[in-house]
Amino acid sequence: MSGLVQTYSAFNEKGLKAATADAVAHIKQLYLSDQIPWVIGYSGGKDSTAVLQLIWYALRELSKEGKCKKEVHVISTDTLVENPFVAMWVEKSLERMKESAEKQKLPIIAHRLTPAVKDRFWVNLIGKGYPAPRFKFRWCTDRLKIAPSNTFINNMVTSKGEAILVLGTRKAESTTRAATMEHYESIETNTRRADGLTANGTLERVWVYTPIAEWSNDDVWIYLNSVENPWNFPNQDLMGMYQGATEGGECPLVVDKSTQSCGDSRFGCYVCTMVTEDKSMSAMIANDEEKEWMLPLLSLRNEIDVNDSNREKKLDKLRRDKSRRDFRRMNGSLTVHISKHGADIVPGPYIQSFREELLEKVLKAQVAVQKMGPKEVKNLELLPLEELEEIRRIWLEEKLEIEDNLPSIYERVTGKQYQGAKRAHHPILNKTVMDKLQAYCASHQDPDGLMYQQIRAVLAIANKHKNQLRRANLSAELNDSLEKGAFSSLKDAKTFALERKRHELQIQLDNTPNLSGKDKEQLSEQIAIVTRSIKEEGYSSLLIETEVVSDDF
Repeated sequence: MSGLVQTYSAFNEKGLKAATADAVAHIKQLYLSDQIPWVIGYSGGKDSTAVLQLIWYALRELSKEGKCKKEVHVISTDTLVENPFVAMWVEKSLERMKESAEKQKLPIIAHRLTPAVKDRFWVNLIGKGYPAPRFKFRWCTDRLKIAPSNTFINNMVTSKGEAILVLGTRKAESTTRAATMEHYESIETNTRRADGLTANGTLERVWVYTPIAEWSNDDVWIYLNSVENPWNFPNQDLMGMYQGATEGGECPLVVDKSTQSCGDSRFGCYVCTMVTEDKSMSAMIANDEEKEWMLPLLSLRNEIDVNDSNREKKLDKLRRDKSRRDFRRMNGSLTVHISKHGADIVPGPYIQSFREELLEKVLKAQVAVQKMGPKEVKNLELLPLEELEEIRRIWLEEKLEIEDNLPSIYERVTGKQYQGAKRAHHPILNKTVMDKLQAYCASHQDPDGLMYQQIRAVLAIANKHKNQLRRANLSAELNDSLEKGAFSSLKDAKTFALERKRHELQIQLDNTPNLSGKDKEQLSEQIAIVTRSIKEEGYSSLLIETEVVSDDF
């Protein structure tokens, strides 16, 4: 038939039944070859489900032979900002695993991992003021996804000596993925290459096993739809979830190259700003009006997003983002960035007013989801108490925002009493007095509140040390605070930072021996750019596209 093509399949040579039987046989052989514990990475998606299913069937056969003794750990990391529909799906699947493993007497242990409170998304964004993740500052992945699983695996290695990490990665996912996998497969020093294992690039004494490395996307679906799920969690429902997250809600059979395959959806965090659009959640809502309760979560993402395929819209988003951020880095320093467009200071963390505004919006979204959603999300907390308390601690102790506004924001939005720790009333450092101080400063040429922040910080530092016998750090903390608050406006800070940078460049040009003509020309050009930029007020709109952000802000 014209247009039909013979697509690659791992089942072409032997067929599904024989190919999967070979895979199960290899798993059994590898399992029995040593006492190294296995850790399976499980996301609830099709690939990790297929891998776990193969291993489950292998262990069932070994159990009948009386050889299934070694523990197999299934780990699933919940970032706590996952698409809630998917998160509930994974949680139910883990519960079924525990029940089925116990009934079938298999040494499979399921674990739901979560990030440490200090590493969680809203704690860092609302608490510390980290700007929304972006390509030049992707602070979320390590904290939310990698750290919990690595901690578990490293603990396993510490107690057992080694570990085998089983993953559902496939070469057909992308050319980059294929190249990476083939690189590790080809390492000559790999002592277990014959067993189908590769070394882990980041974790010591951890082997990586990828049973479906050669499978295509369609192979995975064919297997899942042909073989019953052994922990009693129907694979047809999994395909339905992918179908619901696909634009148009269709998963056609692939018969030629022009046919789009089902299952390419990527389920991730509802706050992810590393993509232009959350297509899976948008499709879920578009395909099923009963999932419209997730709309407030999409709105949260859009509130902090700085990406857009339209250049002008992206510039508007980045200008808005800069207006929400302090001109100082987290430690109070000023960093200058120079590009062909001009020179500017790099913005730091989100300012207090925006962090409080964002807290309010997250809590409003939480209330809306609980009200609009099904019974499963009636008690869903986007911000559980432990995160609220950590945000509150950061505001009070690290940022010295002694107004302690978090409890009142929570109570105003939710209509419920805040259940966090009760703090003793201070006769001076309380919201009433601070509001009066802020109003006084505003009436004395302090429109941005910088003078107020300076006075507030000094009061908070003095109060912290007043009952201490040794006040060794008092002087240093006061000096740091005074240096951080040395500027009365963004204009003053920018002028100071650019003048300093121009001076440094001029010294470098005048006093560096053996400079090449090209280096001299480059330094002279930078001096001219900085000189021109000093006259511009506020952040330069031309610099927005070249913003540089690092985790030292």
